[in-house]
Amino acid sequence: MARTTGRSTTHLTRRLVQLYVGLTLYGASSALLVRAELGLEPWGVLHQGLAELTGISIGMVSIVIGAVVLLLWIPLRQQPGLGTVSNVFVVGLAMDGTLAVVGDVDGLGFRVPVMALGIVLNGVATGLYIAARFGPGPRDGLMTGLNRVTGRSIRLVRTAIEVAVVVTGFLLGGSLGAGTVLYALAIGPLAQFFLRMFALPESAGPGVTVASGEPSTTAPPAGSGPVADPASGQAILPQ
Repeated sequence: MARTTGRSTTHLTRRLVQLYVGLTLYGASSALLVRAELGLEPWGVLHQGLAELTGISIGMVSIVIGAVVLLLWIPLRQQPGLGTVSNVFVVGLAMDGTLAVVGDVDGLGFRVPVMALGIVLNGVATGLYIAARFGPGPRDGLMTGLNRVTGRSIRLVRTAIEVAVVVTGFLLGGSLGAGTVLYALAIGPLAQFFLRMFALPESAGPGVTVASGEPSTTAPPAGSGPVADPASGQAILPQ
């Protein structure tokens, strides 16, 4: 019994470390994309546009938007997890902290590597955070909730949300560019690779055998219909 309890505690500790390291790296990677000035990820475009409009830091805008999106879970009857709530705050704080440390990057010869590093780190962060299985981010919960309520495919719902976010952000002054396109093309393969790398076996209780170390929930096939709500402690897609 003592050995089983010790293993469970170690397993939980590792999951918590993965969660918070992943969320911190996520915020840091988004900050690097800001410094590269070659285009941001879709939600980053909106955050930057609102930051330009309001004068609030982009990290604080990310926190506010995350909280607002989380409120939209209520009518969709989505259930947040520890990772969901942590996502709202940790990513924005890490983003502002990184921007305070990393200054402006001058010259295309430096900005391109910074952009590439930001995209790769975002993939690492995604793998760490999702594999920890503490719940989806607010924006992904919105997507899966709308998928369930409307009956529309994940592909259609995700595309509609991100197009709306990018267009709104761009109109508000957010940055679109090569980084936005490269992020869209690379984040899927990177996330899949790092999800496998950081996958954790599920904690097994007495008499329970865990057959696989893969994350317990994965993205449904493109174009699929409604999906079930993620169970508590699970995540579906990166923020």
